[in-house]
Amino acid sequence: MDSGDWSHRYGDYNGRENYLDAPDLTRRLPVHDEYYLNREHLPQYTSPKPYQSPEVKRYIGSGVAFASLITENLLSHPFLVLRRQCQVNHSSRIYHLLPFTLLPPVCHLQQHQGLTTLWKGLGSVLLVRGMSLGVEDLLSKLTPWPKEISPHSSLKQFFQHTMLKCVSLAVVTPFYSASFVETVQSEIASERPGTLDVFREGFIRLLTWGAPAKGRMLPIWALILPTITLGLAKYLFSMMVKGVATWVLNIRQNNKWQKTGTIPKDSNPAMEDINLSASLIATISSDIVFYPCETIVHRLHLQGTRTIVDNLGDGRSVLPILTNYSGALDCYSKCILTEGTTGLYKGFGALILQYVAHIALIKISRFVLTEVGALLKKPEPKLPNPVDDSPPAISNVTNPPKSYLLP
Repeated sequence: MDSGDWSHRYGDYNGRENYLDAPDLTRRLPVHDEYYLNREHLPQYTSPKPYQSPEVKRYIGSGVAFASLITENLLSHPFLVLRRQCQVNHSSRIYHLLPFTLLPPVCHLQQHQGLTTLWKGLGSVLLVRGMSLGVEDLLSKLTPWPKEISPHSSLKQFFQHTMLKCVSLAVVTPFYSASFVETVQSEIASERPGTLDVFREGFIRLLTWGAPAKGRMLPIWALILPTITLGLAKYLFSMMVKGVATWVLNIRQNNKWQKTGTIPKDSNPAMEDINLSASLIATISSDIVFYPCETIVHRLHLQGTRTIVDNLGDGRSVLPILTNYSGALDCYSKCILTEGTTGLYKGFGALILQYVAHIALIKISRFVLTEVGALLKKPEPKLPNPVDDSPPAISNVTNPPKSYLLP
């Protein structure tokens, strides 16, 4: 190649214009240039984020689920007592539809009766819940009725499962009635019941099947149908809401994983969180929707028991519960006539307080367990900085052949 061809191809270095057209042998390729300019801003190389092992996440999820279980069965009991006392008080003029109206009477109750006044009947409530689970387990073993169903269960299995729930509710109804009385009666106006009195009172209600033992007390057969209807309706509604909530939360979780581009190999912790959230949403929804029905059923259970309850209007006095309902429809009509529609929602503020405290305790337990789990975090292995193994930019230009004609 002569000098003319070389000058025509690469330009004349003595001329300014042609010199600017000459290739910059010190400049890297655009791709490499952009990469090396932004290399220090890449977080995966300079500041790797520590990660939690799947075992730690699983322990956190299990701990939060356990805290939710304890809250549901133990720590929510004072709110349950307040709610029931408001529901059965047909003569009260303060409905306690909002939480802050309950604070003054609760303070007065604590001053006059002590700290344990809101924990009355806890043992009987836990015994009845355990009895209900035991009856369901026994029926599932003695009959072909399944104890649990899934979305893939057949229609026959669904009806068999429904029948198991109905029989279990019917068996537990007398003991539920006795336990209910223990949770609402005032401790300063009546004797404190024993641990196993709930079984004694329940068997007495069960033996007096047709004729009530006391004046206006409804026979147990008149209480079974409303109790089964309420329990089954709440269960089926809760199951439906839980299925919908699980579906929605799964979609949100999948969209989040797709946006971040990180799909964990072990998705069990995320599924545990979704199941816990869906269960809580279902429980809250069923309690809100069926609150008026619960008020009616509770008044029927208490009628004729000569129970004296605390007056939550002031928190200092007590009052007897004297009602004369012939059934659920009669109770509903009299409540609407004398107390209005909002009378069916007496004590709704206690329900709000219950689930606010429930959610707050779940958040606190999750925060605490997460902070503890942070101490067990293992730093992700730091990836080495990328090595520039690309050939020099000058190698991309074909070396011109040596010519003795060049100056």
